[in-house]
Amino acid sequence: MAKFILGKKLEMTQKFLADGRVIPVTVVLAGPCTVVQVKGDKDGYSAVQIGFEQKKKANKPMAGHLKGLSNFRVLREFRIAKIDDFARAKVFDVTSFAVGDNLTVTATSKGKGFQGVVKRHGFHGSPASHGHKDQLRMPGSIGATDPARVFKGTRMAGHMGVDTVTVKNLELIAIDPKNNLLFIKGAVPGGRNSLVKIVTDGEINFIENTIKEEVAPVVEVIPVVEEKVEEKTSGNKEVETEDKEAPKQVQGEEESK
Repeated sequence: MAKFILGKKLEMTQKFLADGRVIPVTVVLAGPCTVVQVKGDKDGYSAVQIGFEQKKKANKPMAGHLKGLSNFRVLREFRIAKIDDFARAKVFDVTSFAVGDNLTVTATSKGKGFQGVVKRHGFHGSPASHGHKDQLRMPGSIGATDPARVFKGTRMAGHMGVDTVTVKNLELIAIDPKNNLLFIKGAVPGGRNSLVKIVTDGEINFIENTIKEEVAPVVEVIPVVEEKVEEKTSGNKEVETEDKEAPKQVQGEEESK
């Protein structure tokens, strides 16, 4: 059974061994990864799809595919023979690996732009003299007169780099489970922050799923108690004032009489 993980290349540094030797290593941030989909007989082949690195938003098709999980930035599929131990939402990290494992690392190489045949294919170039003025880095003949055409696959100048490169038998020097780091001996293809696929023999040790399910907040309904407000009887006051003013008017009328 194979164990695998997705990671991100960080940098190159060096490690000192117990005997004093200095080993150049590549630091890879690996995992944690989550099982997103398990493919079996229904799909026609056995494979496991895992997710790595979370992102903020996802479109509707991806949100449906990742329902109940985090929004992963990277999804990759690994073909394996046995899928019995895998299930959706299971999580694993660098603790599945051990120091001394021989790793197979796959990544995308650095882009080098448009390059000539000397750098791209390793041509030795033309002689520096004997009638080869300004011909040092030129490809030379690209075909004979008889076919009168250029054969497919002829090595020429062109775009170099951005190729999928696989390097085998890279030794795992050290592991940092707290920070999810792998220290791999030697160089790993790709630039900084490039995606790295790591595969080796062994079994994957799953850890507890730390993804918290979203729980709807509980809203407490507080009953509203209506208080009775006593209305001010302004009409009675008006009546009282009218009653007080009435006798004054009557007295004035009597005096006039």
